[in-house]
Amino acid sequence: MAVQTTGQSSSIVDVLEKILDKGVVIAGDITVGIADVELLTIKIRLIVASVDKAKEIGMDWWENDPYLSSKAENTNTKALEEENRKLNERLELLENQLGSNRLNTSNQLK
Repeated sequence: MAVQTTGQSSSIVDVLEKILDKGVVIAGDITVGIADVELLTIKIRLIVASVDKAKEIGMDWWENDPYLSSKAENTNTKALEEENRKLNERLELLENQLGSNRLNTSNQLK
């Protein structure tokens, strides 16, 4: 028994494959106003593409979002830890300088 396929289902697959391969951009603006006074503008941009195509055109924001990528979370944590370490070093240096200035001032007053 042969399996029959319809032309429509294969054409939908072809269209979907083409869309993901090439990408589709849908853009629109919604403006809300009263008596020719613009109160609100919403800009809508939708891009439908495969991950590979999105990376190719420079859209890789999900790789740096800690909610979407464990790699981004680790990178972000390491950067924050490094910044914290540097700030602690600066704080310690400033406290030491402040302490030595107080000693010098008290010795000069005697």
